[in-house]
Amino acid sequence: MTSLKTNEVRRSRNQELFSQFIEEYRFVLAMTQESKRKALSLRHEVFLQELHYKMHEDQSHHLETDAYDESSIHCLIEHKRSGLPAGCMRLVIPKSDPESPFYRLPVEIQGNGKLNHPELDPGKMPRNQVCEVSRLAISRKFRSRQTGESHTSIIFDGQDFSNKEARTFPLIAIGLFLCTYSLVGLTGRRHVFAMMESRLPRLLALSGFHFTKVSDDIEYHGVRNAYYIDHTKAEKEMHEDLMPLYLHIRKELSCQLEEVSVQKAKLSCS
Repeated sequence: MTSLKTNEVRRSRNQELFSQFIEEYRFVLAMTQESKRKALSLRHEVFLQELHYKMHEDQSHHLETDAYDESSIHCLIEHKRSGLPAGCMRLVIPKSDPESPFYRLPVEIQGNGKLNHPELDPGKMPRNQVCEVSRLAISRKFRSRQTGESHTSIIFDGQDFSNKEARTFPLIAIGLFLCTYSLVGLTGRRHVFAMMESRLPRLLALSGFHFTKVSDDIEYHGVRNAYYIDHTKAEKEMHEDLMPLYLHIRKELSCQLEEVSVQKAKLSCS
């Protein structure tokens, strides 16, 4: 009985936090030049300025970008009140033309000779069913928290965050992955690959996302491995507490994708 009550309290707190997260953040497809620039700028801030990765840089505009950005769907999580980008990610969609330089996913190039799973190999799967999540970045402004009753707010670059707002910061990472799964389903994909450090799949498993390691160690900005997850299976195994947030994000992104499709249709008819 005590265990049941404890679970009910935990679930209630989780739902309260998820509701707050939905209220305080917006989930944006970075389809405009301005929104895409925000994503590339955040990547520059995290990967080049903070982590000092040797990646391609648009020095004049302080953007991190590569050739795959043009064949990707970019997504931002923005803090509504401040307007600041809290996190970003992209979903790489391979080209269907075998002659295209973007026919292969980045993981196939970076993991050349290292992919070792007999079945879960992107090269053996239908090209219209595979995709790759990458460039997941969370702004340091939304990763640091102060603790203790004496602190009532957190200030970064003149932006003041209350401790209540900071409670949602740990949800940004899972929110980015929920954006990923939403986009995978909305684009009709199934087979999802990613290059990750080993600790991230372990953390995601706590939320019901069970990745399979499909490579030997790959040296890419440190030691990483290629991982795979089946979108259909991931939806079924997702922790039930996350479902309302997932459905909200999926609805938000679906509306934006539809709007983009309508605009493209109008342009093709004009």
